[in-house]
Amino acid sequence: MALERLIFANLVHNEEFAKRVAVHLKPEYFIDPVDRAVFEVIDAYVKKYGVRPSVDALRIDLSAAQLNEDAFRGAVAVLDGIKEERVDTQWLLDQTERFCQDRAIHNGIRRSIRILDGDRGEQLDKGAIPGILTEALGVSFDVKIGHDFVEDSEPRFDYYRSNVARIAFDLDLFNRITGGGTPRKTLNVLMGGVHVGKSLFLCHMAAANLLQGLNVLYVTLELAEEEVARRIDANLLDVPIGELGTVPRDMLSRKISKIRGKTTGKLIIKEYPTSCAGVGQFRHLLNELRTKRSFVPDVIYVDYLNICASSRVKFGAGVNSYTLVKAIAEELRGLAVEYNVPLWSATQTTREGFTSSDVGMENVAESFGLPATADFMAAIIGGEELDKLGQLMVKQLKNRYSDAGLCRRFIVGVDRAKMRLYDVEQSAQDVMDGPVMDKTEFGEQDAERSKGKRRKFSFDGIT
Repeated sequence: MALERLIFANLVHNEEFAKRVAVHLKPEYFIDPVDRAVFEVIDAYVKKYGVRPSVDALRIDLSAAQLNEDAFRGAVAVLDGIKEERVDTQWLLDQTERFCQDRAIHNGIRRSIRILDGDRGEQLDKGAIPGILTEALGVSFDVKIGHDFVEDSEPRFDYYRSNVARIAFDLDLFNRITGGGTPRKTLNVLMGGVHVGKSLFLCHMAAANLLQGLNVLYVTLELAEEEVARRIDANLLDVPIGELGTVPRDMLSRKISKIRGKTTGKLIIKEYPTSCAGVGQFRHLLNELRTKRSFVPDVIYVDYLNICASSRVKFGAGVNSYTLVKAIAEELRGLAVEYNVPLWSATQTTREGFTSSDVGMENVAESFGLPATADFMAAIIGGEELDKLGQLMVKQLKNRYSDAGLCRRFIVGVDRAKMRLYDVEQSAQDVMDGPVMDKTEFGEQDAERSKGKRRKFSFDGIT
């Protein structure tokens, strides 16, 4: 018996098989027109009534289908031949999965050839071919449907202890407040005023991830690719950014060789025009990188969120900034979940936030929907006094990984010449137990709100 006929028989008689494969089978997988007609009748019945059909019901539905006489007689003959066949269900599932994979690849190649030949019926261009083939190669019967709280307890406990589940920082306090690093499938946002150091922060973290042996994708919609690479060069090569153009080429080559020997990771920087790219373009980029370079990122940086485009909401009449920015944030978080990575981005403060040394969520520019969507959000705060000391203050605004009241504010050192952040001595963290840095109305209110939440923070551990 041909595999197709065995599949039909078990779609009718084998409930376990039918439930497992119904969502994966497609009419285009059946090349023979008769087989395709029979499957379409079975598929339509299941989708409409939610149960396995009887052969008699299929015969009646088949008579209503628009088939020529030969195709109708052939389909009836197939239905008459459907008998309950006793086969191992797992074996049949494996065979059916292989059948779907082979047909998906076959169809993907044929469609790619039509695109290359300029078939008028195809609406896509050559740039879509990698995506078509990647989708075909990705056909799989995923047997995991949700997390069973009781049955999956052991893997869950392993997850709690796994370093792979988080991307660690090279800054001690960030590791402490996040419980060891940034979890995957999350959206993390830095907020700061103009020229405070948001891009510097993102570039430093990207450089640190590369040295950890991770694959890093840095998407920039603000700076040119070369400018992002220049900042990361200053960080990794230990050369002031203003002197990169004067360093001899052979010295730079030696430094790059040393970095290559230290890491197995890759860093890809991709530039898009401001406000012209969003999750749709990023997903296409990820598919191309996987197909053409075998590159799958461990972490993604998007610089920065507010100047991305939304694939669902088009800016124009009737669309406000709250709706647009919230949609972008939701789409980026969805991308992080889809590709199992932490995604970092940045946002601006409002005008009031730019002049304040103690910003809060109400100072997020354009949309309060952004902090509502983000998993982790921190503000980076500068100022004349901090600049003189070569420091930035970090304030937690939202933290789904731990208690945001623990070490709510802390200091990190910054070497702007080398685009680098570093841990400071414990004495610099006195700001933790001191008053709010400014005496603005919000600062006083924030200090009052925090009285019940703050706990003593020890740099030997959280107590």
